[in-house]
Amino acid sequence: MNLISYLVKFLTIGCVAVAVMTATAHADSMNAVETNVVQKTEHDVNHVEMDIKKSFVQLWNETGIKGFVGVTTNFTEHVDATSGETITEAHVNAGWKNLVMVLVGLSLLFLAIKKKFEPLLLVPIGFGCILANIPGAQEAMTALPDPAHGELGSFLGIIYYYGVQSGLFPLLIFMGVGAMTDFGPLIAHPKTALLGAAAQFGIFVTLLGAIALGIAFPQMGFGEGLELIKTACSIGIIGGADGPTAIYTARLLSPKWLGSIAVAAYSYMALVPIIQPPIMRLMTTKEERQREMKQLRHVTKLEKIMFPIIVLTLCALLLPSATPLIGALMFGNLAKECAVVDRLSDTMQNALINIVTIMLGLAVGMKLSADHFLNIGTIGILILGLVAFSIGTATGIVMAKIMNKLSKEPINPLIGAAGVSAVPMAARVANKVGQEENHHNFLLMHAMGPNVSGVIGSAVAAGVLIAICNMLAG
Repeated sequence: MNLISYLVKFLTIGCVAVAVMTATAHADSMNAVETNVVQKTEHDVNHVEMDIKKSFVQLWNETGIKGFVGVTTNFTEHVDATSGETITEAHVNAGWKNLVMVLVGLSLLFLAIKKKFEPLLLVPIGFGCILANIPGAQEAMTALPDPAHGELGSFLGIIYYYGVQSGLFPLLIFMGVGAMTDFGPLIAHPKTALLGAAAQFGIFVTLLGAIALGIAFPQMGFGEGLELIKTACSIGIIGGADGPTAIYTARLLSPKWLGSIAVAAYSYMALVPIIQPPIMRLMTTKEERQREMKQLRHVTKLEKIMFPIIVLTLCALLLPSATPLIGALMFGNLAKECAVVDRLSDTMQNALINIVTIMLGLAVGMKLSADHFLNIGTIGILILGLVAFSIGTATGIVMAKIMNKLSKEPINPLIGAAGVSAVPMAARVANKVGQEENHHNFLLMHAMGPNVSGVIGSAVAAGVLIAICNMLAG
């Protein structure tokens, strides 16, 4: 009995010990689980906090505000047209530069909308400038197509590549200008063609100035030797205040500076009402500005039809390199004057030139991006372009004064300033300045003579420069 009693006690104590040990182990396990849960919860909370913080930082980095106050580096690739090699370029965009160019775009819109300075040009150029300088959206706006590598390009990049860089838009613009132009004043008073020729003097003076500047300051990047001559020729054409001709010439002679030259040419075309009047008042007396001119003779329909055919024939025989520009201009004018293709003429005068003006303005505005515009080379081109345009205006006035001394009929020197080929802006400015001094002085039709001859003159000058460069390269 004692043995059985001891066995029962032993088993009872063992069971109690096992139960206590099991309960202790379970409690330790629960404590470990609770510890793991607490630690996991703290980790999850910390992870969520880190994710939220990272999201806010990423969101801030993608905002335009951060882009305007920060510095970013973008890498672009393009194929060199000469060597065929793929070139990678780094573009460092300082946000303040983008902000400056956005303000420039807004200023252009102000001049167009409030002051009504050539809104057809300045509205698309100004808006394109703003689009091209929005941080974070620049690649989506300005990337050029690269067909060789399957790159489709962006909104403004496609327009620039296929319209401006290809040389298509200048010819279409000339076609529309020809359809809108009345060469009657030039035919009625052919001597005014000399004023258009004189106004091109600024092109050749600036050409020499660009060569001298390129030699004195190699860091401007104008090149050496033949490359420098080609760049100088492209810059000089800005003096004609003829955007399409400047683009066409730069595309053939200096593609590297095509964007800067296009910006300068169209900027000065649009700012004719600001740039020309001070020069006109400085170089003329009040008496000269008040001078009235005789009414022009009537020009027959046959004369107007034969004019574009004769001009094109002379160009083809004497200066074939200018034929694309002159041909487009004269085709548009013939369609207008022959009066048998009114639908085609109407399309060129309205729908076609309006569409091309919109796209060309946006494409030129795209080249006002901070990384392209705010550099020493572009600033040098802008200064040279302003000098060329000013000299062209001044030499036109001087030639008008000389002609007035030699002519029996009175010639108002103001119409000489219209010899630059900004049609019809320069003619309207000459008329406005004349009427400020004499309300009975109507110079518009007289100024259109040198104005349209300036279009032909700038195209001829471009043809001469292209032919000379081809001969030197030859």
